[in-house]
Amino acid sequence: MALRGADAVRRGAAGVRWYVTSLMGDTAYARYCAHLRRDHADAPVPTEREYWRARHAAADARPGARCC
Repeated sequence: MALRGADAVRRGAAGVRWYVTSLMGDTAYARYCAHLRRDHADAPVPTEREYWRARHAAADARPGARCC
């Protein structure tokens, strides 16, 4: 019984971790690289630094409905 409880806690913690990292954008670069490799195999994959620079530049150029 205690093993099932510990398993549930681990699954819950993993779910919270997934949610927070997705919410904060920690997985954005990995998802973008996977998209490039899958849909644009001949396109060069930017470094993580280049990706974040371009992403922030695009957000600054088109603020949209952001609060800040």
